[in-house]
Amino acid sequence: MSRLSFARNWGRINPAFLPFADAASAELPLGRLLRLSLFQVTVGMAVVLVIGTLNRVMIVELGVPAWLVAVMISLPLILAPYRAVIGFKSDTHRSVLGWRRLPYLWKGTLLQFGGLAIMPFSLMLLSGDTTAPPIFGQAAAALAFLLVGAGLHTVQTIGLALATDIAPQDKHPQVVTLLCGMLLVGMVVSAVAFGIALHDFSPFRLIQVIQAAAVVTMFLNFIALWKQEARNPAYQLNNKSAPKPPAFREAWSVFMHEAKSVRALVVVGLGTFGFQAQDVLLEPFGGQILHLAVGTTTILTALLAVGGLCGFALSARLLNRGMPPYRLAAIGVLGGIVAFSCVLSAARLYSAIPFGLGTALIGFGSALFIVGTLSAAMGQAQGGLTGLALGTWGAVQAFAAGAAIALGGVVRDIVSALAEQGVFGPSLAVPVTGYGVVYGIEIVMLVATLVALAPLVRPAKQRVPTLELTT
Repeated sequence: MSRLSFARNWGRINPAFLPFADAASAELPLGRLLRLSLFQVTVGMAVVLVIGTLNRVMIVELGVPAWLVAVMISLPLILAPYRAVIGFKSDTHRSVLGWRRLPYLWKGTLLQFGGLAIMPFSLMLLSGDTTAPPIFGQAAAALAFLLVGAGLHTVQTIGLALATDIAPQDKHPQVVTLLCGMLLVGMVVSAVAFGIALHDFSPFRLIQVIQAAAVVTMFLNFIALWKQEARNPAYQLNNKSAPKPPAFREAWSVFMHEAKSVRALVVVGLGTFGFQAQDVLLEPFGGQILHLAVGTTTILTALLAVGGLCGFALSARLLNRGMPPYRLAAIGVLGGIVAFSCVLSAARLYSAIPFGLGTALIGFGSALFIVGTLSAAMGQAQGGLTGLALGTWGAVQAFAAGAAIALGGVVRDIVSALAEQGVFGPSLAVPVTGYGVVYGIEIVMLVATLVALAPLVRPAKQRVPTLELTT
């Protein structure tokens, strides 16, 4: 079949059957949108590398103490609250060429690249396989993780803001769905690639893999940002007629003055905590409680990803039909409550079927919740404060996720230790008690999320006046 005939046949396919085709518009064609979404692929790759691959390699192969690994991985969370500041800075940035978003997107890329470039050598120092004092390795590793975290937060915040600027407002829900889906694709593809590349582990191979990730990050992000933002004379440094941008404190005060902004952030924090506290417990639960093999528990990651992709696909369809974003988020929360109930029932029934179903539903419900709240955050951006709104959403989401993962593991360990000592009685002196408490806390958090969501699902009232940054 010739290339021309293939293109003609492809064009006859109904757009409803083409993934993300409805996200395209005259202002943002599908090819340009897919190219822009590559920044989410690099973010997903960095998340998998830092939280997944390096987590295991540092503890098992390099012999780094687990507590030190946990501290290093949590360092990027320190920078999560600054996503709001970064987003606001991109809203008000003035440059010689009249760009607002691209300079920050490029700076974030350089931070990612720099962190990944020095990371393998800092890990060698951290492992103690050198004559250098241990403090040098710890300081170098801390710097590497901080740089990657700063770059990751910057790239994702500014990339989402840029997509919001370019896409027409009626296409925001579909654009959000595509970007979230590309993040998941980047995580899945990079996890498989890292697993294959490090199958025969050696320190030299680790250096090659991390440096390859740095080069791929630079390459994909450069393609993503190329010719995405038009030059605007209103944002040039020499434009004397441009209005003076407000200070961050003033813009933040106006943004937080809206009751719905505060409630929306509470919803994001509660819901993210409710979904993410199980992040490091699902596979151990399957192995320790249900006695599933390592290969079987690994399938859980695939089930979680499949559930997430299905959730993203349904989100795009429902939002395209006019469903309010917060109602979509509420449906996702309900799905999460059912999901954790299935996981809890798996231990009582001693069956992998409800466990697998619950795992898929966790990914499904989480996808609906993320798309719903992120779409609402896009809609909240008024007067050119897109970066501030999306940066604040990202800051709350990232901080809540990190806190949930850390506290989930701590609560499981403490409760399990107390249960084994018979503190809760002989009937609860079993390993499942610690997991059950964490899953129960997540259900309670999701119920609290529904309560906080209730006023947001109702018809919106008139908004308060907002700052104007545009001319």
